[in-house]
Amino acid sequence: MEDIKNGIIGELGTPSEFFEAFMSYIDLSKTSLFISAASILFNPTFWNIVARLEYNTHALTKIAGSAKKGCYALAVTIFSLGIVRDILYERALRDQPYCARLDIPPTKMLAVLLFVYGNVLVLSSMWALGVTGTYLGDYFGILMDDRVTGFPFNITNNPMYYGSFLSFVGTALWYCKPAGIVLSGLVLVMYLIALQFEEPFTGEIYAKRERERAAAADGKKSK
Repeated sequence: MEDIKNGIIGELGTPSEFFEAFMSYIDLSKTSLFISAASILFNPTFWNIVARLEYNTHALTKIAGSAKKGCYALAVTIFSLGIVRDILYERALRDQPYCARLDIPPTKMLAVLLFVYGNVLVLSSMWALGVTGTYLGDYFGILMDDRVTGFPFNITNNPMYYGSFLSFVGTALWYCKPAGIVLSGLVLVMYLIALQFEEPFTGEIYAKRERERAAAADGKKSK
């Protein structure tokens, strides 16, 4: 425990001293840091705008020829952007100062645990939802029959987002780069913002389906 205390945070001092020490490991002169941040900002913004556009205009469905093909095209695009974001993140970490205090066994163990657990959340949620469930199929009118409540959704409603965040933190700790922790925080903030738009809108999509089903059932009864 003493190793963790001294190795990870050292002597904290006052909050301003800790902040100054932490910021000393972040090189703001490196362009790669801002390129990585821009990618993190862009990805969820992009897929939310495109998904809303599809819902309102069916543009991707018309271009691709069907809702399923349009959803798969968006899935490939989002997945590719995610790979680019991860590459830019790794390059940004390479350019940032190394913190020797983080280079101790407990930190490495924590980094591995966070990375593995984060990826388990991401991959298991993708398995549970399938391609269309993972990549905004509901905006294309491809709705799931029932809400997924098994693992990992019995842990959190948004395992892919939180799992991705944990993977970013784990990577930052493994390479002992405090700048990575800042970028990881930006990932979490962007996901939380995205959820403010996605969850109510998705909820309304399914609520609309239930209203239509109820209206159809009432119509049959009246006949």
